[in-house]
Amino acid sequence: MLLELDCGNTLIKWRLLDREGRVRDRDMAPDLVELQRLLGGQEREIRGCRLVSVRSADETQVVMDQLTSWLKLHPVLAKGSQLLAGVRNGYEDYAKLGMDRWLALVAGYQLCRRACAVIDLGTAVTVDFVNAEGEHLGGYIAPGSKLLRSSLKRHTRLIRYEGSLQGDLLEPSPGRATAEAVEYGCELMLAGFVREQLRIGRQLLGDAMVVILTGGDAARMAELLPGECHVVNDLVFEGLALACPMEAD
Repeated sequence: MLLELDCGNTLIKWRLLDREGRVRDRDMAPDLVELQRLLGGQEREIRGCRLVSVRSADETQVVMDQLTSWLKLHPVLAKGSQLLAGVRNGYEDYAKLGMDRWLALVAGYQLCRRACAVIDLGTAVTVDFVNAEGEHLGGYIAPGSKLLRSSLKRHTRLIRYEGSLQGDLLEPSPGRATAEAVEYGCELMLAGFVREQLRIGRQLLGDAMVVILTGGDAARMAELLPGECHVVNDLVFEGLALACPMEAD
């Protein structure tokens, strides 16, 4: 089997692939100790490991060393590049583009082979535009929904409430309680930001631009946006496979 890791700043997303490339198991863990517990002995069947990391070089090396010691194999780390799978990095210094963004936008372009906007709705919202020829035109970064909510709670004394709303936000009424006001407001702010990205994208790429959403808030955001959006899970992992091809057995 093949172990794939996406090492974020606080959590490690992981999935386990069988020899046919099917996802056998998946979860998130705060560290490798918890990951080992979650695998429950399946590590004995792991024959390869690849990972992407947005952590510092020193922190990433610690993870690499721990994996080597634990799995008794050498994990493969995805690294930045100017060109990958037909996509050219649009940053002046390609190494400064976050690896999760790079892998997601490459995978997004590979899925459609057309001009596209790749929007990752996670802790942060990242937007990247790629033209029909595979040229990355750059993008934008903004706070995601959890950051918007937490910043309000952290910096305003009177905004205190528990839980979140799960109602229909297509046409939300003005909030009549603090929870409603914050939840609806942050959701509308995020949706407004994404709609503006689509407007910018169509100016850059034309009306035929494909919109690809990924990340924890992708499905919910797709309900709020006009036109067709493609929600794709595991886009970073799909890009990781392109950057670090290897067999699962």
